[in-house]
Amino acid sequence: MKVISGSSSHMLSSALAKQLDSPIVRTENKRFPDGEKYVRILEPLDDEEVILVSNTYPDEMIVETLLLCDAIEEFNYRKLTLVIPYFGYARQDKKFNDGEPISARALVRAVEVYPDLVLTVDIHTDSIIDWFETSEARNVCGANDMARKLKEIGVDFVVSPDEGRMKTAEKVGKSVGVPSDYLVKERIDGNTVKVEPKSIAVAGKRVAIIDDIISTGGTIVTAASELKKHGASQVIAACTHGLFASNAIDRLSKCCDMIISSDTIENNKTAFSVAPAIAKEIA
Repeated sequence: MKVISGSSSHMLSSALAKQLDSPIVRTENKRFPDGEKYVRILEPLDDEEVILVSNTYPDEMIVETLLLCDAIEEFNYRKLTLVIPYFGYARQDKKFNDGEPISARALVRAVEVYPDLVLTVDIHTDSIIDWFETSEARNVCGANDMARKLKEIGVDFVVSPDEGRMKTAEKVGKSVGVPSDYLVKERIDGNTVKVEPKSIAVAGKRVAIIDDIISTGGTIVTAASELKKHGASQVIAACTHGLFASNAIDRLSKCCDMIISSDTIENNKTAFSVAPAIAKEIA
């Protein structure tokens, strides 16, 4: 078994290779003068089970992932598993107006040509997995990896920002050994979120707000402010995928005492790895 890392996933690939006790394959990755991508695999893959760890976010990583898959295809490998830590466009899983694409489905159709197995991590909409037809696909849950980190930090309460993520909050809370609950959220538009007051016993407690994705941070900022009004002593924002778009870190830092994310998207808030969950699915 050999691991190949996309350029956005070096940290996770290294952690996964360690979990699987497998080597990381050397690659060449650069751009031509005209801006087009060049990749090359520098070690043989014949008769090997290959694990490619590569995002489909941002857009340039879609091209890189496809090129790496095609380069692997030139070898007589035994099996190709494509690990997509953060599946881009997963939030566009339906069309709202005539003439729009279903972007998540388009991406599925593009990437499923090559691998025998696709593993996503905490994909935003589980039903996207059902669109894979030519390759097997499974979603990996990073809740236990997040819970281990929150237990290490020390929290007294776990909440999700809405009812839709309550099952994840319950799972994380149970693993940490603390109570869990959810807040009542109403999305006004793409940038505005309203969180209704909810009577939850967080006074004097360290509370973790957990979500799959933090993008602009609007939901978490509103939720954190609500928790502070209810007397929470500290608020920790935790997510699997830390996009942190549009100055999100600055906004979150004003109301959250700590911000953590996983290594699906590597940044300065990466505090835990989902490699154990992925390795368990592969083994």
